[in-house]
Amino acid sequence: MASTESAPVGGVERLAQLDAGSLGMLEALVAASNWNQVADDWALFHQAGSIHVVRDDTGRIVASGAVLPMGAPGQVAWISMILVLPSVRGQGLGRAVFSHCLREVQADGRVAMLDATPAGEALYRQFGFESLWRLTRWRREARAAATDRAVGDEAAAIETLVELDGQALGFQRSSVIGQIARRPSTRCLRTGDAWAVVRAGRTAHQVGPLLAATEDAAARALAQVADAIAGPIYIDVPDDRPLMRATLQAAGFQPQRGFARMALAPAGKVPPSGQAAFLHAIAGPEFA
Repeated sequence: MASTESAPVGGVERLAQLDAGSLGMLEALVAASNWNQVADDWALFHQAGSIHVVRDDTGRIVASGAVLPMGAPGQVAWISMILVLPSVRGQGLGRAVFSHCLREVQADGRVAMLDATPAGEALYRQFGFESLWRLTRWRREARAAATDRAVGDEAAAIETLVELDGQALGFQRSSVIGQIARRPSTRCLRTGDAWAVVRAGRTAHQVGPLLAATEDAAARALAQVADAIAGPIYIDVPDDRPLMRATLQAAGFQPQRGFARMALAPAGKVPPSGQAAFLHAIAGPEFA
């Protein structure tokens, strides 16, 4: 039987305006892919970077990608949100959107970076990307017994958080961290030598970035956050963090999927290297 779905037409286009209609279609794409992003995330991509889409013959968005320049001019750009509506998968749309995003990054002379799933890693290697390090997404389901007390809110310390984040990554992303930290539903926690951002997602809270001088301090902050949130939680943690892993398991988290942090540098450039030992959870695969 012939499909009743409308077929994709035309090529990849840069989304000129994030109006209510486009936002609704992008949110539907996130839901169909069972991802966790919300409207504020799409607004950040549009304001600080660019969104690229494929439409079907009715004008509906059926595939997406995003580019988020970060750091100094010509330093880094993050590629993410490569989503394809399930009904039109297998037609090369994800590859087409990714190629379009990569060309934009390369035209700007930046190092292209991303976090890849195992399936995506094989694809990105074909473009010349190399793996830098690995991380794992952990999830804890809702816990009715949690205290759900306030996690803490130190909005006045956002500039310090931005500075520490830049030191850990090797590039500054003040517009990204600032927008996330200032959302009404976001909480910034400082406990001792650790800093954590907790933001609301579509289906779960996202913890990250989590920054600390020591893994022990990060693990204590993680335990405090986990105790304070009753709902589901995602956190993405570098694999070389045994104490964090033990704390996650003790708090009821389960590993969901692995990621590889990957980079493709233009000739004469290298991927940024910061104080990686300070980074105990990333902001999310969509943001680095």
